[in-house]
Amino acid sequence: MNVSEELIREVVKRILEESAKADSPKEDFVKEKDPSGIIKIQTSTVKCEPFKQEGVTLKDVVTLEEAPRMGCGIMELDHTSFEWTLTYDEYDMVIDGVLEIEIDGRVLTGNPGDIIYIPKNSHIHFQTPSKTRYAYFVYPADWQ
Repeated sequence: MNVSEELIREVVKRILEESAKADSPKEDFVKEKDPSGIIKIQTSTVKCEPFKQEGVTLKDVVTLEEAPRMGCGIMELDHTSFEWTLTYDEYDMVIDGVLEIEIDGRVLTGNPGDIIYIPKNSHIHFQTPSKTRYAYFVYPADWQ
């Protein structure tokens, strides 16, 4: 059997690539990473995990290695509210449901497609009268 050096290199290369894929952490949602650094996340595939309070789940969807200055994730609230003081600037984009942000006795309401900006050091109550899903974007990413 005559095997060329080029064929052996190709086989070894494929084995090493497959091995690297097996060693890398698996995402439990669909995320595409372009060599340029651009990341695409299919938010509909993100499965949120329990947070500190009943009725609140979330999932960070980028790592500090991928985006060292900005953080991003998906949060779900289910007929609940919780108090929070932000140590970063945050944008929230409502995907489904109604998101209410209470600050100083006033309530700002976001509906699907709405974007809400919350400045750093704001002390707020996130709340929802229904099940709500939204994406959050934070800067700087010191929350992870």
